[in-house]
Amino acid sequence: MANSDIREKLQHPRRSLGNRHRSQAEKFLKISNEDANLSWAEQSAQQAVLYDFTNPDNWVTLTKIKILRNDKIGIRAVLEELFTILGRDPELLNQLKNIDLTHNGMDLLSAGLNIDPLDPDKWAKDVLDNKEKIKIFSERVESLDLRDVRANVLFSRRIERLRDNGDENLFIHLSRIILAQRPSNHETWNELGKLHERRGEYDDAWFCYDQAQTYFPTLPVRDRYKLRMEAKMDGGDIIPWKEPIVKNRVDFLKKMENMATPRNYMENLDELKTKGTNIDIYQRISDLRAQNNLSGAFFLSRQLAAEGDERGIKLVKEIMEEMSDEI
Repeated sequence: MANSDIREKLQHPRRSLGNRHRSQAEKFLKISNEDANLSWAEQSAQQAVLYDFTNPDNWVTLTKIKILRNDKIGIRAVLEELFTILGRDPELLNQLKNIDLTHNGMDLLSAGLNIDPLDPDKWAKDVLDNKEKIKIFSERVESLDLRDVRANVLFSRRIERLRDNGDENLFIHLSRIILAQRPSNHETWNELGKLHERRGEYDDAWFCYDQAQTYFPTLPVRDRYKLRMEAKMDGGDIIPWKEPIVKNRVDFLKKMENMATPRNYMENLDELKTKGTNIDIYQRISDLRAQNNLSGAFFLSRQLAAEGDERGIKLVKEIMEEMSDEI
């Protein structure tokens, strides 16, 4: 299966396919008197999680099978995968050390799902009416590792519930944090662009639509936005509108780069600047890629591309392919 195909499946959970594979797993589980049947059950359960990582029943079924097979390594892998989707919370991952997972694996799984429901509506019902819980959630988003595509999608859907609940400013703040870690999340770029457009923040809307179309060119949201802006009428006259100037585009990309770049790396750069050391921007991109900070490298390369730098344009394409291969 091509990486792009897998990425689309992960970004768009297919509940019907997930349910179908889980049902198959449960059928094999009922006749698990032979190890071969358990093996088939496990394969079906894994497919169920692949097709729909948002359904807790799929995780429960897979974990149950791993426990029956006394597969301690497999149980650990399932739990680590779930906790990755929940934001790679170190506190949750630390619970896996020195624990007999064949006895406690299901309890750990249930605890993780109860703390962080995979269903965004269930999560919203528990959080949105409580200001303290919203504050705690906001602080978590600011600290979690959300580079995994599924984690990024999950938290994007949660902050959409915040927006729908009227907290637009918090949605804007948290969406930029999420997008800084996974700039390929074109759906959230598009949602953020719509909000900026509705609020009359036209340059910000263009920045977001531009990012969305860069990653998903078959959905020309930036081009459509440009047409909408050019067609706006004011007393019979077309309102003059131009795309943001290059300097403003670069400033926006710099902000996103800074959000995507670990603090210690930025501090080292500041120290070099203080000493008067020349810093080659291509070397910075290379360093970020070596550190697996592809988001930071992407935004830095896009700054060069926005200024018409041919090498920067080439680097953007290369890094986008690398980010696609992360799945």
